[in-house]
Amino acid sequence: MNRIISKKQLSAEVFEMVVEAPLIAGARKAGQFLIVQIDSEWGERIPLTIADADTAAGTVTLVFQTVGATTHKLAWKEPGEFVENILGPLGNPTHIEKFGTVVCVGGGIGAAPLFPIVQAMKAAGNRVQVIIGARSRELVIFEERMGQYADGLTIVTDDGSYGRKALVTEPLKEFCQADPKPDMAVAIGPPIMMKFCTKTAGEFNVPIMVSLNTIMIDGTGMCGGCRVNVGGKTKFVCVDGPEFDGRLVDFENMMIRMRAFKEREELDHHRCHLELGLEGSPGS
Repeated sequence: MNRIISKKQLSAEVFEMVVEAPLIAGARKAGQFLIVQIDSEWGERIPLTIADADTAAGTVTLVFQTVGATTHKLAWKEPGEFVENILGPLGNPTHIEKFGTVVCVGGGIGAAPLFPIVQAMKAAGNRVQVIIGARSRELVIFEERMGQYADGLTIVTDDGSYGRKALVTEPLKEFCQADPKPDMAVAIGPPIMMKFCTKTAGEFNVPIMVSLNTIMIDGTGMCGGCRVNVGGKTKFVCVDGPEFDGRLVDFENMMIRMRAFKEREELDHHRCHLELGLEGSPGS
């Protein structure tokens, strides 16, 4: 059982929780994730980002969006309550080295898993440029935290309500066409965003890493639910990833697979609201 230390609502559908998990806090590295189960032993298992960790306090920081029944139930837990099962850290850590200049792009909630990577890239001696994109001002997260480590921070919003009115690919293109161009790019966010970030970086021969957020069940490579096509080969995101060379990822196939349970997820989402009386509540 993992006690919830604090909870913060970052936007209408995005929550941040600090949870006791001392062994995970001491072992985790940038780029890794957790599998969380909040109900009984038969509850759904969901992958969640490790956005930060405090080894002294023995806590990890989770950031998640309320998109399904389980994340809604998690969002309604309060400090002092418990998360029954947390498995991790899982996945391969981000490859960190002194590349030179690294451009890190976070779309929406993707800014949360990007944060530990920004920290690690900066600690390795890189010059780090960060781009955060969101639909509107109220959906921008982790701006202050990123600013503490980034050599430059660019905010873009789809509607122009904050920062520049642009997609993340616009400032990414500007960085990539500069002289000298970046030595590495990292993109985390919706699959369509990562696809076009990869295309943009590729036009200038800038290597790019992407962190994939496929459907997962066990998180240990046994179920095969998270499989993706990378370089013409089948890979499992949970054990071979979650990060891959974006230029090798078949994003179209990945997006088709991620829509496989959309109808069932929407049905469970609706049932969850009816059971808990959440209609019209925050995050609903």
